[in-house]
Amino acid sequence: MSTTRQHLTGPTRVPLADRERIDWHHHDANQLVCPGSGVLEVSTDRGSWVVPPHRAVWIPAGVPHAHRAHGPSELRCLVYPAAVNPLALDRPTVLAATALLHQVVDVLSGPHPPDGERRRRLEEVALDELTTTPALDRWLPAPQDPRLCDVAALLAADPADPRTLAQLGAAVGASERTLSRLFRRETAMSFPQWRAQLRLQRALTLLAGGDSVTAVAAACGYATPSSFIEAFRGAFGTSPGRYRRAEAPPA
Repeated sequence: MSTTRQHLTGPTRVPLADRERIDWHHHDANQLVCPGSGVLEVSTDRGSWVVPPHRAVWIPAGVPHAHRAHGPSELRCLVYPAAVNPLALDRPTVLAATALLHQVVDVLSGPHPPDGERRRRLEEVALDELTTTPALDRWLPAPQDPRLCDVAALLAADPADPRTLAQLGAAVGASERTLSRLFRRETAMSFPQWRAQLRLQRALTLLAGGDSVTAVAAACGYATPSSFIEAFRGAFGTSPGRYRRAEAPPA
C-alpha cells in the first residue's frame, strides 16, 4: 500500500459525491472529522470505521487512511498538532459527538471561518468537548491471516451470505475451530460478533444511499425487517427508519 503525505494548515471542508473516494494518505497532524451529511467510511490497514453525520472520528497523526463517502457528503475537519491528543488515541476512533462539537466544526470549516483569537477559542472549545466525549468501540477490525481474509472477502461481497463458519471454512480450506480461534486472536471478536458488525456497517452505508429499510434488512442478512430494526436500535439508539429520515438531504 502506497500512501501520500497531505499537509493540513487548518480547518477544511470537502464536498464528496456518493461513492467518491479519497485515496490512501496521512497527515503530520491529528484530524477531527465530522461528516456534514451522508456517511463517511474511514479505512486503515487495521480495519474500517463508518461515521454517520451525528458522530465524529479522530484520526491520529501519521496513520495512513482512506475515505469513502456513502451518499452525498461533506468531510468537515479540524486539525491539531500531533502532541495534542486529549483522548490519547492511537487509531481512528468514532466519537459520540455533541451538538456543540458539530456546530463548532461547522463554523470553523465553513465558507467564512473566523480567524485570530476567535478561531483559537473555538478550537479550544472543540478540544474541551472532546475530553468528555465517549469513544465508541464500533469498528470492523481487518483480519490478516489469509484464510480469514478470504472469509472476510466473501462476507463483504454478500453480507447476507447465510453460511456458518464451518461452511465458510470449507470454502476457504480451514476448519471451523481454526477460524474461530483466529477471529478471536486477530480481531478480539467472535465470528458472530464480527459478522454482526459488518452487517451493521453495511446497513449504514446502504441507508445513506437511499435504500429502504426492508431492502437493507434483506441485503444485510436479517431474517425479517423487525430483527434488523431491533439490532440497529440496539447499536445506534434509534430505528433505521428514523435514522434515514433524520439524515435525508433537504429537497
